[in-house]
Amino acid sequence: MPHTIQKLVSRLTLRQLQVFKAVYEQQSYSKAGELLGLTQPAVSSQIRQLEQALNQPLFEYVGRRLFTTAAAERLSRSITHIFGELHDLQNDLDALGGNVSGELRLVAVNTAQYVVPYLLRAFVSLYPQVTVSVRVVNRAAAIQRLNDNSDDLVIMGMVPAEKPLSSLPFLDNELVPVVPDGHPLLERSNVSAQEFLDAGLLVREPGSGSRLALELHCQQTRLNVKPAMELGSNDAVKHAVIAGLGVAVLPKLSILPELELGTLRIVEIAGFPLRRSWCVVYPQAKHPTPAMRAFIDYIQQNIRQFEQVFLRRCNI
Repeated sequence: MPHTIQKLVSRLTLRQLQVFKAVYEQQSYSKAGELLGLTQPAVSSQIRQLEQALNQPLFEYVGRRLFTTAAAERLSRSITHIFGELHDLQNDLDALGGNVSGELRLVAVNTAQYVVPYLLRAFVSLYPQVTVSVRVVNRAAAIQRLNDNSDDLVIMGMVPAEKPLSSLPFLDNELVPVVPDGHPLLERSNVSAQEFLDAGLLVREPGSGSRLALELHCQQTRLNVKPAMELGSNDAVKHAVIAGLGVAVLPKLSILPELELGTLRIVEIAGFPLRRSWCVVYPQAKHPTPAMRAFIDYIQQNIRQFEQVFLRRCNI
């Protein structure tokens, strides 16, 4: 190690870096002190020692406002990396000791939001030290987040085949043709798929997984699709069908209460329901964190149980 680096390391402390990070983010000595449980003079002392170690000013007052220097901006980038490495180190050490901890950032496409709570119920009990966050987005946003490596895992159907992704299918996603109670199609037998599609088809926005699945099925079976209306979520489509605005093909799990109440009815049509799989997806080049690996292993080990749970729920 070069002598200058040794000298710098010997004069720096993690506490100084922690205090700097708090002042930088809060843009205030007093607020940083409140956050860390320190007095303002103690914060000032830590920053002054850090400035002496670096031989650079980090903060300056103009009037009564606190501003950062160029050295502070550079230091902030390094600290983000240092603390990130320490966080990963702690997670890895916990995993080596048999204790999985850290963050698990999940993204679920709109359709999968009905599934995720059931996946997490036992997982959070098994791994109480893992902090789980779930973001619900449409399919286009989920693919973009995969491209940007923004999250740990994405739960979606219709995994893009052209991208280098690892995926674990874990549950069937049934897409069923539905109409409101009292619809004329319910009084007929042998309703054709084309007759259903021509009865005022309500669909999600382009790029939605459920819409894409329907469009692919129609291409393969030479059915003509002319949407009567586009809506921005499965809930919006569901309520539009109930209101009598048209018919739709929806994930069965998203409409179980309405099927039980009878406000929505499934039409028996050859070729339906469409069956796709929900999958846990992440970039192939991604190095799984201990929390990621624990979740993937948990899903893989419990696929049969998930199938049984959702089969009972869908048995209407």
